[in-house]
Amino acid sequence: MPLYTDQLKRVIEISAVPQRIISLVPSQTELLFDLGLDKETIGITKFCVHPESWFRNKQRVGGTKDVNVDLVSSLKPDLIIANKEENKKEQVEALEKAAPVWISDVNNIVSAFDMMQSIGEITGKQEKAKTLIREIQNGLVSLSQNKPIKNYRTAYLIWRDPYMTVGGDTFIHDMLRLIGFQNVFGDVKRYPQVTTEEIISKNTELILLSTEPYPFKQKHIDELQVQLPAAKIVLVDGEIFSWYGSRMLHAAGYLNELMKHINSE
Repeated sequence: MPLYTDQLKRVIEISAVPQRIISLVPSQTELLFDLGLDKETIGITKFCVHPESWFRNKQRVGGTKDVNVDLVSSLKPDLIIANKEENKKEQVEALEKAAPVWISDVNNIVSAFDMMQSIGEITGKQEKAKTLIREIQNGLVSLSQNKPIKNYRTAYLIWRDPYMTVGGDTFIHDMLRLIGFQNVFGDVKRYPQVTTEEIISKNTELILLSTEPYPFKQKHIDELQVQLPAAKIVLVDGEIFSWYGSRMLHAAGYLNELMKHINSE
């Protein structure tokens, strides 16, 4: 029986190329689509909004944190794809009784590529995965042409009331590094709560407000600008910065435009 090692170093037994896949991670659901696994993917979460056709028509099995374990079991999957951060450990353990569970743990761009290649191997789509990775890599190389005039001291906010940011061990931090922004909270881990006073104390020059998971809007820019009048504050596409699957195909174009916008202000 073929053995595969997931990103938690767990060895997973998968008897054959999976024909009934359930994805519990939005960015990895989109990857399955781009790998051409429409027929094989039978279940997704209510947050798997890309592609829209899957969101409308595929069986939804709950949210990333509240998976309907009984429903998943009833679908008789032969592979479940989960993520250490997105999904709850106790639910993943329950799901292992229904099918093999392959768990990703993506903290930077390199581990994102490793995840993509591994899922390609498991699903019999190795060459397609390699092509996707090459295309993403070629796009990211082009970012160097439009790097900001200065390495802005940057705070990236993902939540409000309380404000939350990203630490140095996250995929978002690596995306900021890629385009030359200095994460002022890069010395802490994961997603700490922060105050406006702490943001000010870091001599923050640029604040990026993400469209997800908190849906920041222009009114939140206006609110923060009063407290930090000297900082540039920009609304950014959270999917581009945090979705570590084939959404990265869109990263180069978006980030190039973002840097042009920031450079022009």
